[in-house]
Amino acid sequence: MPSSSSSSAPTPAAPSKMYADDVSVVVVLLDANPFFWSSAASPLPFSSFLSHVLPFLNSVLLMNQMNQLVVIATGRNYCDYIYDSSAPTNRKTGNGKMTALSCDLVAKLEEFVVKDEKLGKGESNGAVMSSLLSGSLSMALCFIQRIFRSGTFHPHPRILCLHGSPDGPEQYVAIMNAIFSAQRSMVPIDSCYIGALNSAFLQQASYITGGVYLKPQLMDGLLQYLTTVFATDLHSRAFLQLPKSVGVDFRASCFCHKKTIDMGYICSVCISIFCKHHKKCLTCGSVFGQAQSDAASETNKRKTIRT
Repeated sequence: MPSSSSSSAPTPAAPSKMYADDVSVVVVLLDANPFFWSSAASPLPFSSFLSHVLPFLNSVLLMNQMNQLVVIATGRNYCDYIYDSSAPTNRKTGNGKMTALSCDLVAKLEEFVVKDEKLGKGESNGAVMSSLLSGSLSMALCFIQRIFRSGTFHPHPRILCLHGSPDGPEQYVAIMNAIFSAQRSMVPIDSCYIGALNSAFLQQASYITGGVYLKPQLMDGLLQYLTTVFATDLHSRAFLQLPKSVGVDFRASCFCHKKTIDMGYICSVCISIFCKHHKKCLTCGSVFGQAQSDAASETNKRKTIRT
């Protein structure tokens, strides 16, 4: 006899809004720069830092069984994906002392650090070098774009930067491009900065994209900071009192010397920024007019000669 109409039918896809409210895709950018972690600027050893981060990553997956977690390691010379909770190659169980996530992530992180050290062999000059933040941001945005194009229904992703290395002014253009790309895609960039001073790049990233910028005051409570501020989904944030930035450093870096400046010269054609006046734009080649200070000095010289 033909089957009745009450036979099992495929479950319809959940509405996009309900799905986004309950599920999170978190792309974590983990600072693994050995120059920072071995310097005096680091407030705690890297092993202690991981002891706070790993339970936090597990808590993100425990919030919802459909949550997806992706970790991108940020080194001095390159960046790489070191963990994806949706990958079929992940371990199903731990080793008795660590969870499956911790085992996979630590193993990949060790391989990453070794490779990053080989690529940058002989570059250390005693100073704390910046991490390749622009590269990890670009990789995170590329991954998120694949999510956006995977189908009609998808959770709203977000980026979390666990960073400590100082800003690299030479990355200013690439980082700002990534920030504006995230803003256009409505992807918030959260930042947890543990360096000695505030990060102007991450302050701008969180402010422009509507994310949260946090600089923990007590490193012993880092896990509590992470779980209370960054573990919740975007929908729940509307009901929480999250920390707000007291001030944001909007200073830019010049294109000529890659230094952070308070005042400078801007090309009206390509919006390049320079710390000194140039006759021609170093980026697009446009010819500039004479600087007002130079013109005023020449006018004073002429007056002096005439008198």
